[in-house]
Amino acid sequence: MIRKEKKKKKNTFRMNFTNRVVEGIVFPICNQRCGATTAADLITSGRNQPDTIKRTEILKSPVQLSRFQQPETLAVAPAIFSGHRIISPCLRPMAEAGCSNERVTNGELNEREKELDDGTGEKKEFVAPAVGMEFESYDDAYNYYNCYAKEVGFRVRVKNSWFKRNSREKYGAVLCCSSQGFKRIKDVNRLRKETRTGCPAMVRMRLADSKRWRVLEVMLEHNHSLGVKKYRPVKKVSTGNKRKSLSSSDAEGRTIKLYRALVIDSEGNGKSSLNARDVMNSSEHPDQLNLKRGDAQAIYNYFCRMQLTNPNFFYLMDLNDEGHLRNVFWVDARSRVSCGYFGDVVYIDNTYLLSKFEIPLVAFVGMNHHSHSVLLGCGLLAGETTESYIWLFKAWITCMSGCSPQTIITDRCRTLQDAIAEAFPRAHHCFGLSHIMKRVPEKLGGLRHYDALKKTFMKAVYDTLKVIEFEAAWGFMVQRFGVGNHEWLQALYEDRVRWAPVYLKDTVFAGMSAARPSEILNPFFERYVHKQTPLKEFLDKFELALQKKHKEETLADIESRTVSPALKTRCSFELQLSKLYSKEIFKKFQFEVEEMYSCFSTTQIHADGPIIIFLVKERVMGESSRREIRDYEVLYNRTAGEVRCICSCFNFYGYLCRHALCVLNFNGVEEIPCKYILPRWKKDYKRLYIPDHSSNDVDSTDHRKWFNQLYSSALQVVEEGVISLEHYSVALEAFEESLNRVREVEEKQA
Repeated sequence: MIRKEKKKKKNTFRMNFTNRVVEGIVFPICNQRCGATTAADLITSGRNQPDTIKRTEILKSPVQLSRFQQPETLAVAPAIFSGHRIISPCLRPMAEAGCSNERVTNGELNEREKELDDGTGEKKEFVAPAVGMEFESYDDAYNYYNCYAKEVGFRVRVKNSWFKRNSREKYGAVLCCSSQGFKRIKDVNRLRKETRTGCPAMVRMRLADSKRWRVLEVMLEHNHSLGVKKYRPVKKVSTGNKRKSLSSSDAEGRTIKLYRALVIDSEGNGKSSLNARDVMNSSEHPDQLNLKRGDAQAIYNYFCRMQLTNPNFFYLMDLNDEGHLRNVFWVDARSRVSCGYFGDVVYIDNTYLLSKFEIPLVAFVGMNHHSHSVLLGCGLLAGETTESYIWLFKAWITCMSGCSPQTIITDRCRTLQDAIAEAFPRAHHCFGLSHIMKRVPEKLGGLRHYDALKKTFMKAVYDTLKVIEFEAAWGFMVQRFGVGNHEWLQALYEDRVRWAPVYLKDTVFAGMSAARPSEILNPFFERYVHKQTPLKEFLDKFELALQKKHKEETLADIESRTVSPALKTRCSFELQLSKLYSKEIFKKFQFEVEEMYSCFSTTQIHADGPIIIFLVKERVMGESSRREIRDYEVLYNRTAGEVRCICSCFNFYGYLCRHALCVLNFNGVEEIPCKYILPRWKKDYKRLYIPDHSSNDVDSTDHRKWFNQLYSSALQVVEEGVISLEHYSVALEAFEESLNRVREVEEKQA
């Protein structure tokens, strides 16, 4: 006991200020349960502190602090300037307590700990993480967040880590609450109680150019109750690290240096005179694009390169009153052509902007004739404002020569909704159902009986066929689980006409509805962009992503034209569309043909002249893997050759469902009517249809429109010409012949 006490007294350490100070001072702060404290002239009492402190004196003054009860609880807060006096949020209680050069005894410490209370018996809060904080190392950042977690009452877990391929050096990480997410299905049956609630609390950080770790995103809110217990972090440690940590357990303590982030403006300047709060909020400035050093030059270089190599490349820039870059829009030649083919249904993906990615990207995405996503344009926005969205949409309309899509799908966002109402007044604006379902664990995970509530919620969304059924199922859910006052569910119910399938049966989705539980709308750049991807890296990956997508489409075109699909039934409908549809679309339709055999009864229940309503009974897989019988009403008009099922598969996916096929077969129809074979799904769609290519619509003065139409036609020849060497030779010969004929016209006019 005597030896231990002597050792404890000797365990003091010295912490020096770093020689590099970025527009501010680095302050060491300690947990308020620390031991004896010794401070130099830098930290004095609030009464005796001088009005001015020289910078040279600050850099030379070391601060001696005794060993903490928990070494990892040493942290550093950003400095905040108030005139000439330097104030730190976590040093303020120490200053008020009268820290001086004198050593504080244990008895005096207890008295000063009482003075730190607010009068309610609670100590002042540990400084919360904020965007813009910087740390010397990843371990410093982790230990700091762990200290904060102990004060608040939750555990820390490493959610994601990113490493460089060659050196395996860590350059990005996400730390989250231990209640984040949910256990995997195979782990649910274990005896341990489920403790995860889908908690959104997290900190995202990245290794900055200054070789320090910078906090880029912070979520402080939890969806569960917080405990008083000081939890230990949930952190996997390798054998080597364990050995290292054990050997250093008797060390004098750790120093965590936290720097205020240096914000680089759009002009590449490295100076900043902002205070700490301005630094944290500068990335959210709504009137200026937040660019890092070199980003503006990278955008300029990319646009110049694309204009040289991509003649039909289009871009627009939006500048604010000070001349700073605010918003950007661009679209390459192939994407412009795709707008003409697949611009009827557009998914506006603002996931990167809403989720606070490094790049504030908004993408226009469509679906091609192979059921693959296709890019229709991109934009970078200064902020999530109605004005920015309206500017972006009008830029896209300009690129589309004034054409507007039939249906627009977005995330649930009021700002986006207002902008679309103004820019696309004729389009049907819907909310992506998969986005809503993805937020269910986050929004409802903390409620009692979550599993049963989620099951009832999904049944109301996916299994109801009529509005009255949906309303009844929703009311039952609200009453049974007592969620009538739940804010998110209330807002969701008010917007139900924009996302619930039963309200969207007259809306054309062309396969982008995600109206089934297993379907989702994936971001176009999902494999190429993560939260820490910088803009310069994205611009390089952008071209690679487009090249890969174009290659996939070309190979799918070749396969659809050259390979005949295998038939699985003797149904005439299957044989008919096997000759027309692309491979991927035919596979989906073929599944509907196969499922016709699960429909065992087709009965006429009502007739009004040529209009007949049939009832089709189908065996479907229900709860507990049991087969259930469901009824589907199908309207059939013999005179007009129209068929429409209550499941509205044709509007959602663009091909007839099994129930409608049963009714056609029941009435002796051997071929599907042409109106139910969409041209956009045909294997030779691009050969048969050239958007805006009509001699009757040629404007004698609009040279830009001439160029777009000629480029669209020429690009078709190029895409066909790369299939094989023979195709290439024919295409090249055709171009040379066309060029000679055009020159002959010029010679005649001369």
